[in-house]
Amino acid sequence: MQSAASPDKPRRLDLKGLKCPLPALHTRRALQRAAPGERFEVVCTDPMAVIDIPHLVGQLGDVMEASERREAELVFLIRKA
Repeated sequence: MQSAASPDKPRRLDLKGLKCPLPALHTRRALQRAAPGERFEVVCTDPMAVIDIPHLVGQLGDVMEASERREAELVFLIRKA
């Protein structure tokens, strides 16, 4: 589900096909284990992720750098505070 990150490329969390609440739970676990400044590209297909992921990021105090919809995918760029 995770791919390695380089200094300029975020770690990718491929959460396509997972249903609520699994995308938020996997994202939470990754952010809790991350070092400050580490970035993630979270890719989901669950429509509830558009609500759950931004709420989670705010709750944890991390930074939502960008979010977009790519056809059936929701993509979030998140930085660990």
